[in-house]
Amino acid sequence: MRSINRATPQIIIKNKEKSKLSLNWLRIGVHTISLFPLFELAYKAFANQLTVNPIQFIEQFLGRTALNMLVVTLAVTPLITVTGWKKPGRHRRALGLYAFFYFALHFITFAVVDYGLDYREILRLTTEKPFIIVGSLAGLMLLLLAITSFKYWMKFLGKKWKRLHQSVYLVGVLVILHYAWAVKGSIATLSGDIMRPIIMGSIVFLLLLMRIPPIKRWIISKRANK
Repeated sequence: MRSINRATPQIIIKNKEKSKLSLNWLRIGVHTISLFPLFELAYKAFANQLTVNPIQFIEQFLGRTALNMLVVTLAVTPLITVTGWKKPGRHRRALGLYAFFYFALHFITFAVVDYGLDYREILRLTTEKPFIIVGSLAGLMLLLLAITSFKYWMKFLGKKWKRLHQSVYLVGVLVILHYAWAVKGSIATLSGDIMRPIIMGSIVFLLLLMRIPPIKRWIISKRANK
């Protein structure tokens, strides 16, 4: 009996170590995938592949990356719903912060690098191109969500915290609208460019649809019956 009792804690410790190891690998994967666009952009700059308008290329690249990261963040809950694998939920905040990080770089490239913080010119562009207003609104909401994503704010806001962070669904819609509007307003719009916001919008719509309680319960019941 004593030998069994001594062995049991060792088994528990080993199981905990295995779970921590797998979690670490998942964390490494999340950060590697999230940082990959920066390395890709650096490679393109080194290889002189930033096109004839490098500032515009960087600005658009960072904007698309922010959208991609936001979509990945929105996909975490549906992934858990479909598969029952709950560990990705622990990295939802990191993915959301990466989405804000790339938006911040996108905005800095636009306001600082492209227009040198010329507030009059930026204001003129904003009034002439409403899609910038939509993008700025989405960015401000992302900033608020990033600031309040830490445990202090979870405790401070209580139940209001969850309602506040559900506004990420609206952010997803606004970002798609910003992207589609920007592409539509481009003189050099190609059919492939038009399809990108349509495809991304469809994905966001599907991810939001899967969050509706009756649909979510139906998916979980189907998974349980397999």
